[in-house]
Amino acid sequence: MKKIILTALLIVATIGATAQTNARVATKKTTTTTTTKSGTANAAQARKVLDKTAAVIGRKGGASASFKISSAKIGSTSGTIAIKGKKFHARTPQAIVWFNGKTQWSYLKSTDEVNISSPTEAQQMAMNPYQFINMYKSGYTLSMTASGSNYNVRLVAQNKKRSVQEMYITVNKKTYIPSQVKMREGGTWTTISVTGFKAQNQNDATFVFNAKDFPSAELIDLR
Repeated sequence: MKKIILTALLIVATIGATAQTNARVATKKTTTTTTTKSGTANAAQARKVLDKTAAVIGRKGGASASFKISSAKIGSTSGTIAIKGKKFHARTPQAIVWFNGKTQWSYLKSTDEVNISSPTEAQQMAMNPYQFINMYKSGYTLSMTASGSNYNVRLVAQNKKRSVQEMYITVNKKTYIPSQVKMREGGTWTTISVTGFKAQNQNDATFVFNAKDFPSAELIDLR
Protein backbone atom coordinates (compact mmCIF):
# COMPACT_ATOMS: atom_id res chain seq x y z
CA MET A 1 0.00 0.00 0.00
CA LYS A 2 1.26 3.44 -0.87
CA LYS A 3 2.81 5.50 1.89
CA ILE A 4 0.15 7.73 3.44
CA ILE A 5 0.96 11.35 2.93
CA LEU A 6 -0.44 13.52 5.68
CA THR A 7 -2.15 15.97 3.40
CA ALA A 8 -5.87 16.38 3.63
CA LEU A 9 -6.29 16.61 -0.12
CA LEU A 10 -4.41 13.39 -0.78
CA ILE A 11 -6.27 11.57 2.00
CA VAL A 12 -9.58 12.53 0.41
CA ALA A 13 -8.31 11.49 -3.04
CA THR A 14 -7.07 8.15 -1.69
CA ILE A 15 -10.37 7.44 0.05
CA GLY A 16 -12.26 8.36 -3.11
CA ALA A 17 -10.09 6.16 -5.32
CA THR A 18 -10.40 3.25 -2.90
CA ALA A 19 -14.18 3.60 -2.84
CA GLN A 20 -14.33 3.63 -6.63
CA THR A 21 -12.07 0.56 -6.83
CA ASN A 22 -14.18 -1.32 -4.30
CA ALA A 23 -17.33 -0.38 -6.18
CA ARG A 24 -15.86 -1.66 -9.46
CA VAL A 25 -14.80 -4.93 -7.80
CA ALA A 26 -18.22 -5.36 -6.21
CA THR A 27 -19.93 -4.66 -9.53
CA LYS A 28 -17.66 -7.15 -11.31
CA LYS A 29 -18.36 -9.82 -8.70
CA THR A 30 -22.10 -9.20 -8.91
CA THR A 31 -22.05 -9.40 -12.70
CA THR A 32 -20.01 -12.62 -12.67
CA THR A 33 -22.31 -14.21 -10.10
CA THR A 34 -25.42 -13.19 -12.03
CA THR A 35 -24.02 -14.58 -15.28
CA THR A 36 -23.03 -17.86 -13.65
CA LYS A 37 -26.42 -18.25 -11.98
CA SER A 38 -28.16 -17.37 -15.22
CA GLY A 39 -26.16 -19.98 -17.15
CA THR A 40 -26.83 -22.61 -14.49
CA ALA A 41 -30.53 -21.80 -14.44
CA ASN A 42 -30.70 -22.02 -18.22
CA ALA A 43 -29.00 -25.43 -18.20
CA ALA A 44 -31.40 -26.61 -15.49
CA GLN A 45 -34.40 -25.46 -17.56
CA ALA A 46 -33.01 -27.22 -20.64
CA ARG A 47 -32.61 -30.39 -18.56
CA LYS A 48 -36.22 -30.15 -17.36
CA VAL A 49 -37.49 -29.78 -20.93
CA LEU A 50 -35.55 -32.85 -22.07
CA ASP A 51 -36.67 -34.79 -18.98
CA LYS A 52 -40.29 -34.11 -19.94
CA THR A 53 -39.56 -34.94 -23.57
CA ALA A 54 -37.93 -38.23 -22.56
CA ALA A 55 -40.96 -39.09 -20.41
CA VAL A 56 -43.30 -38.54 -23.38
CA ILE A 57 -41.42 -40.33 -26.15
CA GLY A 58 -39.69 -42.86 -23.91
CA ARG A 59 -42.92 -44.28 -22.50
CA LYS A 60 -42.64 -47.87 -21.33
CA GLY A 61 -44.90 -49.35 -24.00
CA GLY A 62 -43.17 -47.64 -26.92
CA ALA A 63 -44.17 -45.26 -29.71
CA SER A 64 -44.05 -44.74 -33.47
CA ALA A 65 -43.49 -41.82 -35.86
CA SER A 66 -42.53 -40.78 -39.38
CA PHE A 67 -39.22 -39.10 -40.15
CA LYS A 68 -37.18 -37.44 -42.87
CA ILE A 69 -33.39 -37.41 -42.65
CA SER A 70 -30.84 -35.44 -44.68
CA SER A 71 -27.09 -34.92 -44.56
CA ALA A 72 -24.19 -34.22 -46.89
CA LYS A 73 -22.90 -37.80 -46.42
CA ILE A 74 -26.03 -39.87 -47.03
CA GLY A 75 -28.29 -37.50 -48.95
CA SER A 76 -31.93 -37.61 -47.89
CA THR A 77 -34.56 -40.24 -47.27
CA SER A 78 -37.77 -40.69 -45.31
CA GLY A 79 -39.40 -43.51 -43.43
CA THR A 80 -41.15 -44.74 -40.31
CA ILE A 81 -39.80 -45.74 -36.92
CA ALA A 82 -40.99 -47.70 -33.88
CA ILE A 83 -39.20 -47.23 -30.55
CA LYS A 84 -39.20 -48.79 -27.10
CA GLY A 85 -36.55 -47.74 -24.61
CA LYS A 86 -33.21 -48.01 -26.42
CA LYS A 87 -34.68 -50.30 -29.08
CA PHE A 88 -35.85 -49.16 -32.49
CA HIS A 89 -37.09 -50.47 -35.81
CA ALA A 90 -36.86 -48.20 -38.86
CA ARG A 91 -38.01 -48.61 -42.44
CA THR A 92 -37.01 -46.52 -45.46
CA PRO A 93 -37.30 -47.21 -49.21
CA GLN A 94 -33.64 -48.32 -49.16
CA ALA A 95 -33.33 -50.28 -45.93
CA ILE A 96 -34.90 -51.88 -42.88
CA VAL A 97 -33.12 -51.60 -39.53
CA TRP A 98 -33.65 -53.50 -36.28
CA PHE A 99 -31.87 -52.61 -33.04
CA ASN A 100 -32.52 -54.56 -29.82
CA GLY A 101 -30.51 -52.25 -27.60
CA LYS A 102 -27.21 -53.98 -28.32
CA THR A 103 -27.11 -55.48 -31.82
CA GLN A 104 -28.20 -53.79 -35.04
CA TRP A 105 -29.32 -55.58 -38.22
CA SER A 106 -29.48 -53.47 -41.40
CA TYR A 107 -31.16 -55.04 -44.40
CA LEU A 108 -30.17 -53.40 -47.70
CA LYS A 109 -32.86 -53.98 -50.28
CA SER A 110 -30.63 -53.30 -53.29
CA THR A 111 -28.12 -56.05 -52.41
CA ASP A 112 -30.29 -58.41 -50.35
CA GLU A 113 -27.71 -58.24 -47.54
CA VAL A 114 -28.04 -57.93 -43.79
CA ASN A 115 -25.19 -56.15 -42.02
CA ILE A 116 -24.88 -57.05 -38.33
CA SER A 117 -23.13 -54.47 -36.15
CA SER A 118 -22.78 -52.84 -32.74
CA PRO A 119 -23.50 -49.19 -33.69
CA THR A 120 -22.03 -46.03 -32.17
CA GLU A 121 -24.26 -43.26 -30.83
CA ALA A 122 -23.96 -41.39 -34.12
CA GLN A 123 -24.85 -44.47 -36.14
CA GLN A 124 -27.89 -45.07 -33.96
CA MET A 125 -29.02 -41.47 -34.31
CA ALA A 126 -28.67 -41.70 -38.10
CA MET A 127 -31.72 -43.98 -38.04
CA ASN A 128 -33.30 -43.16 -34.67
CA PRO A 129 -34.05 -39.45 -34.11
CA TYR A 130 -35.07 -40.20 -30.52
CA GLN A 131 -31.68 -41.59 -29.51
CA PHE A 132 -30.86 -38.30 -27.74
CA ILE A 133 -33.14 -39.29 -24.82
CA ASN A 134 -30.53 -41.91 -23.94
CA MET A 135 -27.63 -39.46 -24.23
CA TYR A 136 -28.42 -36.03 -22.75
CA LYS A 137 -28.20 -36.89 -19.04
CA SER A 138 -24.40 -37.12 -18.98
CA GLY A 139 -21.45 -35.84 -20.97
CA TYR A 140 -23.18 -32.83 -22.53
CA THR A 141 -23.44 -29.16 -21.61
CA LEU A 142 -27.01 -27.96 -22.08
CA SER A 143 -28.44 -24.56 -23.00
CA MET A 144 -31.80 -23.41 -24.32
CA THR A 145 -33.67 -20.62 -26.08
CA ALA A 146 -37.37 -20.22 -26.82
CA SER A 147 -38.86 -19.29 -30.19
CA GLY A 148 -42.60 -19.07 -30.80
CA SER A 149 -44.24 -22.34 -29.78
CA ASN A 150 -40.94 -24.23 -29.43
CA TYR A 151 -37.98 -24.70 -27.13
CA ASN A 152 -34.61 -25.00 -28.87
CA VAL A 153 -32.22 -27.05 -26.74
CA ARG A 154 -28.52 -27.18 -27.56
CA LEU A 155 -26.23 -29.98 -26.38
CA VAL A 156 -22.44 -29.73 -26.66
CA ALA A 157 -20.25 -32.74 -25.86
CA GLN A 158 -17.80 -32.26 -23.00
CA ASN A 159 -15.49 -34.91 -24.44
CA LYS A 160 -14.12 -34.03 -27.89
CA LYS A 161 -13.82 -37.74 -28.73
CA ARG A 162 -17.55 -38.38 -28.40
CA SER A 163 -19.06 -39.40 -31.74
CA VAL A 164 -21.93 -36.89 -31.57
CA GLN A 165 -20.29 -33.56 -30.73
CA GLU A 166 -23.27 -31.23 -30.89
CA MET A 167 -27.07 -31.43 -31.11
CA TYR A 168 -30.02 -29.07 -31.46
CA ILE A 169 -33.43 -30.39 -30.38
CA THR A 170 -36.62 -28.49 -31.29
CA VAL A 171 -39.37 -29.33 -28.78
CA ASN A 172 -43.00 -28.18 -28.71
CA LYS A 173 -43.74 -26.17 -25.55
CA LYS A 174 -47.16 -27.75 -24.94
CA THR A 175 -46.69 -31.39 -25.91
CA TYR A 176 -42.93 -31.77 -25.33
CA ILE A 177 -42.77 -33.76 -28.56
CA PRO A 178 -39.64 -33.01 -30.66
CA SER A 179 -40.17 -31.96 -34.26
CA GLN A 180 -36.53 -31.74 -35.35
CA VAL A 181 -33.14 -33.07 -34.29
CA LYS A 182 -29.87 -31.75 -35.71
CA MET A 183 -26.61 -33.47 -34.87
CA ARG A 184 -22.96 -32.89 -35.74
CA GLU A 185 -20.53 -35.75 -36.20
CA GLY A 186 -17.10 -34.31 -36.96
CA GLY A 187 -17.80 -31.54 -39.46
CA THR A 188 -20.97 -33.09 -40.89
CA TRP A 189 -24.46 -32.03 -39.84
CA THR A 190 -27.46 -34.34 -40.10
CA THR A 191 -31.01 -33.04 -39.82
CA ILE A 192 -33.93 -35.28 -38.87
CA SER A 193 -37.50 -33.97 -39.01
CA VAL A 194 -40.12 -35.98 -37.12
CA THR A 195 -43.91 -36.01 -37.60
CA GLY A 196 -46.92 -38.12 -36.64
CA PHE A 197 -45.72 -39.17 -33.20
CA LYS A 198 -48.03 -41.80 -31.64
CA ALA A 199 -47.87 -43.40 -28.21
CA GLN A 200 -48.26 -46.98 -29.35
CA ASN A 201 -47.33 -50.22 -27.58
CA GLN A 202 -44.64 -52.23 -29.36
CA ASN A 203 -43.84 -55.94 -29.19
CA ASP A 204 -40.20 -56.74 -28.33
CA ALA A 205 -40.00 -59.03 -31.37
CA THR A 206 -40.37 -55.92 -33.55
CA PHE A 207 -36.78 -54.95 -32.77
CA VAL A 208 -35.10 -58.24 -33.67
CA PHE A 209 -34.23 -59.44 -37.16
CA ASN A 210 -35.98 -62.67 -38.13
CA ALA A 211 -33.99 -64.57 -40.77
CA LYS A 212 -37.08 -66.56 -41.77
CA ASP A 213 -38.60 -63.40 -43.25
CA PHE A 214 -35.56 -62.92 -45.51
CA PRO A 215 -34.52 -66.45 -46.57
CA SER A 216 -32.32 -65.33 -49.48
CA ALA A 217 -30.49 -62.56 -47.65
CA GLU A 218 -26.75 -62.84 -47.03
CA LEU A 219 -25.74 -62.13 -43.42
CA ILE A 220 -22.53 -60.11 -42.99
CA ASP A 221 -21.24 -59.84 -39.41
CA LEU A 222 -19.33 -56.56 -38.93
CA ARG A 223 -18.94 -56.77 -35.16
